[in-house]
Amino acid sequence: MVVLATLTACNPYQYYEGTGIHDTTAAEVAGGWENVEGTRVLLRKDGTALFEKLDGQDFDFDDGWRLSGEGTWQLTDEDGGQILRLALTARTRVESRSPSPATDTSTPEPPSTYAWSFYVDRDQHDELQLFFFYGDPDIGNTYVMTREAAS
Repeated sequence: MVVLATLTACNPYQYYEGTGIHDTTAAEVAGGWENVEGTRVLLRKDGTALFEKLDGQDFDFDDGWRLSGEGTWQLTDEDGGQILRLALTARTRVESRSPSPATDTSTPEPPSTYAWSFYVDRDQHDELQLFFFYGDPDIGNTYVMTREAAS
């Protein structure tokens, strides 16, 4: 019983310290990013950004809203690795990830401004990836953004 309590109380993602990546430049991060759910983010070289259907991170993801609009971005370097900070400053549209019943009044109002913190990482081919954790931190789900595919 004590072993089970110890195992279930441990949350490795609660104490996540980063990827250890420290060599990424802002010029390397600038450009288009996407994920499999249709999210698109354009990081302009001047520090401004366009967001399309970006979900909330951590427990905000469970609310089901997806935000579009304009904002800013900044690449920071911390002890555990680099973080891409995104800030939505002008919301232009809100969508739902899944339709919610019309009688559901428990869903909170989507925010008009919002901030995300993406970890900067590299995949097995040394390509940049951006990710954050979403939902229950005990599960460790990651929301991954990759370079926008060339059309």
